[in-house]
Amino acid sequence: MKIALIPIDNRPICYDLVYDILSIDNDIELFMPNIKYLGGLTTYSDTKNILSFIDNLPKVDNLIVCLDTIAYGGLISSRRTNDDFDVIKKRIEEFKQIALKKADKILAFSSVMRISNNNINEEEKEYWSEYGKKIFSWSYETHKNEVLGLKNKTETDVPKEILDDYLNTRKRNFKINQVYLEWAKEGFFDTLIFSKDDCAEFGFNIKEANFLENEIQKFNLKNVKIKTGADEIPLGLISRAINKNVRFNPVFIEEKSINLISKYEDISVKNCVLGQIELAKSAVDINNYDIKLIINNFKIEQGDLVLGSVINTLKKNIDINLNTPTAIADINNANGSDKGLIDKLFNLKTDNFYGYCAYNTTANTIGCVLLIAIVKFLALKKGSYNNLAFKKIMFIRFMDDWVYQAQIRKSIRENAPLFAEKLIEKRGELNDYSKKISEFLNYYPDEINYSLPWNRSFEIRIEVK
Repeated sequence: MKIALIPIDNRPICYDLVYDILSIDNDIELFMPNIKYLGGLTTYSDTKNILSFIDNLPKVDNLIVCLDTIAYGGLISSRRTNDDFDVIKKRIEEFKQIALKKADKILAFSSVMRISNNNINEEEKEYWSEYGKKIFSWSYETHKNEVLGLKNKTETDVPKEILDDYLNTRKRNFKINQVYLEWAKEGFFDTLIFSKDDCAEFGFNIKEANFLENEIQKFNLKNVKIKTGADEIPLGLISRAINKNVRFNPVFIEEKSINLISKYEDISVKNCVLGQIELAKSAVDINNYDIKLIINNFKIEQGDLVLGSVINTLKKNIDINLNTPTAIADINNANGSDKGLIDKLFNLKTDNFYGYCAYNTTANTIGCVLLIAIVKFLALKKGSYNNLAFKKIMFIRFMDDWVYQAQIRKSIRENAPLFAEKLIEKRGELNDYSKKISEFLNYYPDEINYSLPWNRSFEIRIEVK
């Protein structure tokens, strides 16, 4: 099978992760543009060279596309670029004409522009550092009053020129999403996802998503979906492209807490899991399943290893076993592993181990672990399984989610802006943890390299040789 992917940006979680997962199946041939053409934290993707890459592809079975990369130069730049609607529409029309000739199926996703509830402008326009929380509150209250039928008395001291710029950016992006909706009506997409990132109950982003949902229902567009999440969407679309009806049995550690809502999301844990399974074109079957999916969910409130709040850990009296093909989604905490779960897991044999993930949000984690499990299951079934590649991706996930995020990152974060220097100091500690992972997986890399590709503490690149 030939798959081409246009990623969100050049982060390891968007680029390296896909390559490493699909390497588990020797029958899958993956095409991605050179990483130098993809955007970063402060740089835009080179859309001209990316369109040229697509134009020069051999005919592929599936083209998976982050439409934000084509339209704006990436997810972050979708909120920053000042390109007007006509310039962007011309760019995506060029993509449309090229893509039609290059793929049997086109699976794509576009973001509903988020509204971050903070004063951090790292991924937003410059004025977010002063007015971010105020714009969020204004958006939230305005939409809330509208939904509840109340007179809008919401006031804000955000300067008019900033509000106008913000609203014009939203309006432009929303119009582009409506163009994609028209393409969907024409049958251009095999699947189209509108993704909601960093959601709340109300806001202009929720209003836009509701409009899109109504249009989807009105025109019975079964191949168009609204999903909470972002970085995991391409993983879910790849699962959807390659899946052959793999059946999952979701088993929640905290069964009574499945209706609670995770941090950074607007749907329950249960609905997130079911939604990701549906996106992956898989089924839930508690009796005749192929893979058991253990969800290490939180009992009262999801912890967050970035914020250092409510650090949850698995109780010792809860039994985790691998007596059947099993994948594990570790969402007890956002942004990293549950140390108690890892302690239990590393005492088990890996015969029926089909994947683990604990990165960022609940949707990120679920989407990632589903793809790993599906690729391994199908590769074993076909006889194209690469065990070394599976061990490699698991080694990296444990090093990232358990070692870096849960053990090391706090000290890196506290040493801003000397992130890189601090990471070098921590190399020995990182390598000490790696030995435990190697013993569990029976996988011993000759060399491990660590770097911070965006020069911040949030993401690490781990390369093994």
